[in-house]
Amino acid sequence: MVAYIARRLLLVIPTLLGILVINFAMVQFVPGGPIEQIIANLEGQGDVFESFAGTGDDSGSSGEARDDYVGARGLPPEFIEELEKEFGFDKPPLERFLQMMWNYLRFDFGDSYFRSISVVDLVIEKMPVSISLGLWSTLIAYLVSIPLGIRKAVRDGTRFDTLTSSIIIVAYAIPGFLFAILLLVLFAGGSYYQIFPLRGLVSENFSELSLAAKAADYFWHIALPVIASTISAFATLTLLTKNSFLDEIQKQYVITARAKGLSERNVLYAHVFRNGMLIVIAGFPSVFIGVFFGSSLIIETIFSLDGLGRMGFEAAVARDYPVIFGTLFVFGLMGLVVGILSDLMYVFVDPRIDFERREG
Repeated sequence: MVAYIARRLLLVIPTLLGILVINFAMVQFVPGGPIEQIIANLEGQGDVFESFAGTGDDSGSSGEARDDYVGARGLPPEFIEELEKEFGFDKPPLERFLQMMWNYLRFDFGDSYFRSISVVDLVIEKMPVSISLGLWSTLIAYLVSIPLGIRKAVRDGTRFDTLTSSIIIVAYAIPGFLFAILLLVLFAGGSYYQIFPLRGLVSENFSELSLAAKAADYFWHIALPVIASTISAFATLTLLTKNSFLDEIQKQYVITARAKGLSERNVLYAHVFRNGMLIVIAGFPSVFIGVFFGSSLIIETIFSLDGLGRMGFEAAVARDYPVIFGTLFVFGLMGLVVGILSDLMYVFVDPRIDFERREG
């Protein structure tokens, strides 16, 4: 197992390098880089990202076409050259990429172009919102879907199974953003009830509250966003659990256990559970990563939460390359490591699994 983990860890390096190379190369052909953003602002053409302010510096980031900036004809060429030097665009793309990789190997992600803050500090600032959505949504999805899936497998074909399947399919068919808007209209002062707050992760007087009041305030604010993030995960996880347990229940060892006189509960949880949970556990990283990154932008926008989703979107459109590539590196590394942890969870649940023998 040690050799298998070592090989997987070694594969992280070329995989991560490939991700960065492809995205860096694509960025070279995308118009409207950070210098053009500054020029447009100076020329009075407006700035679509009012939340970004100040300037930053990072010589290891990606670049853009430097020969002709649209709208730059009224500005001195010396000023344009100074901007290029400040952002590092006076160097060839290959040199910029190599410098960026050298900085990333030392976990130096530079500063945001348009905010006076480092990329690491910016990510840490936005992380609580995304962690709250990802952690609680995944936890609730598993706590509800696994028991429900097991019960549906045991009562397969009954009225309970049919009714719950209908509800799950309807819930899965509703887009997450539409369900989030529905929750706002119904329970956040839209047209009916004002039970939950409309925006934010905590109240303005959060620091003045007691510990118990802080916890209550936090869950009060996060309730609707978490429900909206979780709704689509229920269907996949519940049906995955049901089908996995149905497959195990029909195997010979279950028939043998029943023939020995074991109770149905003992057969289900002492024999079937471990084998049936393998595929569910294997899907945990993808469920968590999907909730953590996939729907965060829409949910954060609807509920006015300032998290990683909105930060990534704003950075991409504003061409804030240090933020784009820094977060791409960190989250790509996280995703690859989580994949390895998924395999380790396989072995933890069922020690009979040997990845080294399967590879051989």
